[in-house]
Order: sequence, then structure tokens, then C-alpha cells
Amino acid sequence: MTSPRATRRLRTAAALASAVLASLLSPVLSAGPASADHAGAEPGPINAASTFGWWNKGILWREEFEAPYTGQMGPQWVSNGPGQVWHQNGMLTLNATSEGTVSATLAGAGDEVGRWETRLRSRQYGRGNARYRVLAELVPAAGAEEHCGARNIALASYTPNGRAATVYARTLPNVAYKATNPMSPGRDQWHTYAVEVTRERISWFIDAHVVYTENRDDVLTGVPLTVRFTMEAKPDRVMNVSRMQMDWVRHWSLEAPNLQPVDAPPTRAGVYGKAC
Repeated sequence: MTSPRATRRLRTAAALASAVLASLLSPVLSAGPASADHAGAEPGPINAASTFGWWNKGILWREEFEAPYTGQMGPQWVSNGPGQVWHQNGMLTLNATSEGTVSATLAGAGDEVGRWETRLRSRQYGRGNARYRVLAELVPAAGAEEHCGARNIALASYTPNGRAATVYARTLPNVAYKATNPMSPGRDQWHTYAVEVTRERISWFIDAHVVYTENRDDVLTGVPLTVRFTMEAKPDRVMNVSRMQMDWVRHWSLEAPNLQPVDAPPTRAGVYGKAC
């Protein structure tokens, strides 16, 4: 006959086994990060739009990388360079090869001011060669002159497996306002990056936290801007095969007031040496 103490031990073990099995089968635990806040009517748990109240009104467009599409990627995205740009499992994916820069630019007229945000991850597959630079930027729209990147604003700039993400705003003739935020941006980890461009300032947000605000007069480009994602290679170098994936990208007007202050440290003023 089994003793009462032994019976209690058996019941406890059975309960623990049931709990472990339930956790393994739970759809919440088994759901991948790509589906955590993908698409749908709600913005998701961690992004600047929901935290600062942009989502309440003023949405101008949103790209969730869902159907309808006419091909491997939406016709509104223009790709450039070697590698592969395509629509994959509800994401825009840029697969970079061992050489050359590949990018995807959103076509259209663009806007001088507004709020842009994206949910992004990246991954490096190889080792031993040069690292790609992952870029999520606002660039001059509709064929306006870029001056070799001297008018670009970065939501994020980093190398896969790095320890920081850089933001910047560049203006002519060769001014660069730049700052670096310590974090782990790559390794297939999802992060949200946003920028708010007004007539008076630019503020940057990472994972729903305002990290920098720059209000010096010459920080503003005064040109319509659009979104571009890039895997940037080093010239004449063999690169580590890498990719970047965007779960979504959204654009709001400035209609909704910020629900929280956007005060943050300024960026550092410097020179952009590649301006032309």
C-alpha cells in the first residue's frame, strides 16, 4: 500500500509535469516574435506611436507587408543593388550577398515633416569578412538630389552583432548631427525605431523611449523625405552574408500632440565627409 506521503509526492510530480506540458503547448509561448504585434488594428505593446499617442490620429500610411502584392514585394518599393529584396511571411526582407549594397526605397512624394516608425531585426550569417551596415533612413523623395547622403536622417544605423545603434541628421553643405545609443541591435532581435521631424526639431525614439532631441536651426533639411532600408557594403570588400527584415513601417502627421515630453540629450555636431 502506498503511504500518504508518497501519494502526495506523486500528485505533486504529476501536477508539475502537467504545468510544463501546458507551457510547452501554450500558443503565447510558442508564438514567434514576428507575430507578437504584427498588423491588425492595434499598434502593439512597445512602440513610440502608442506610448506617445501618435496612434490616436494622424495616420498617413502604414505598410504591414501583407497582401495584396503583385509580385515578391509590393510594387511601391523600389529595389537597387545585388542580393534579394522580397516580401516574406509578412515582412520586407533584404538578403545581402557577399558583396555589394542592396536597398529598398518607398516610392512617392514624401513629406517634409511627420513621424515615421519601423519594427526591424537583422542577422549576420557568416564570419571572418567585413560587416554590413544596417540602415533605416529618411532620404530625399521623388528623385530629389541626395548629395551623397548629405540630406539623410537615420532612424537607425548599426552593424549586426554590434553593441550600439547610431542616429543622425545631415544637412548641406556637410553638417552631421550624430549620436550613439548603447544596445544590442542585431542578433535577430526585434526593435522599434522612430523619428519625429517638426519645423523646429528632430527627436529619435528606440523601443518607445525618446533618446535624443536636436533643435539647432540647421538640423532641418527642408525637403520631402521618404523611407529607405539598406544593407550597406564596404567598397571592394568581401562581406559576411546578412539580412534585415521589417515587420512594418508607419507614418503619422504631427496632428496628435505628444502625451509625454520629448526632452532628451542633444546630438553631437560634426562634419559629414562624403557630401557631394
